Amino acid sequence: MSRRGPRVEAGRLPWWAWLPALAGATFVLLPLVAMLAQVDRSRFVELVTSESSLAALGLSLRTALASTALCLVLGVPLALVLARTRLPGLGVLRALVLLPLVLPPVVSGLALLLTFGRRGLLGQHLELIGIRVGFTSTAVVLAQAFVALPFLVVSLEGALRSAGQRYETVAATLGASPTTVLRRVTLPLVLPGLLSGTVLCFARSLGEFGATLTFAGSLQGVTRTLPLEVYLQRETDPAAAVALSLVLVVVAGVVVGLVHRPSARERVA
Repeated sequence: MSRRGPRVEAGRLPWWAWLPALAGATFVLLPLVAMLAQVDRSRFVELVTSESSLAALGLSLRTALASTALCLVLGVPLALVLARTRLPGLGVLRALVLLPLVLPPVVSGLALLLTFGRRGLLGQHLELIGIRVGFTSTAVVLAQAFVALPFLVVSLEGALRSAGQRYETVAATLGASPTTVLRRVTLPLVLPGLLSGTVLCFARSLGEFGATLTFAGSLQGVTRTLPLEVYLQRETDPAAAVALSLVLVVVAGVVVGLVHRPSARERVA
């Protein structure tokens, strides 16, 4: 008669790990529950469809789409350079590109103001030819793109490194030009990473506050995005601030759900 040892379950955690895990989940969820509990349900539709709220929401969506498009134009080539080249100084370039991830938003806004503002490094020259950037909708787009670009670069660079270069090498050996390899091989291989980065980029742009306020100000219909509207309503109409905050939470939840959907393999497991 053979002896069998105790059955060990794959992925089993020690009992004590559940306690801090539960505390962490509660720490994240409790403020959201508190917000939901404070929503004035009888006035919710009225609050989120007021003239100022709709103007802020519309501006946020337009500028977030524009900044995401700008991030794609700049971020895809940048991620390709970081992942597929071996030029000196790439480590420094990567650190600088990712710097907005850790900079306080107000510092990012101040840096943009000193660059594109009326007396900024480039702004003073743009003013001479009649182009004003600071405290305009363009400033909102630039502020959002500045803080969101690293999300796209990180996601796409990671996808490029994971995909490797085997198929690209084969395509090049068969005579495909670098542009054809990029269009027909590289981008299709990293499409999930590119889509995830794009969605995260859009979400970060939609929620940007500090850099926008510092660089673009808060002019209704021009630079006052939804986060700025929430901040202002907090002082005058707390119920409206809570309702608009809930809209942002729902949008963020949808974005996180789209980015972190479990794969078919994970669902089977």
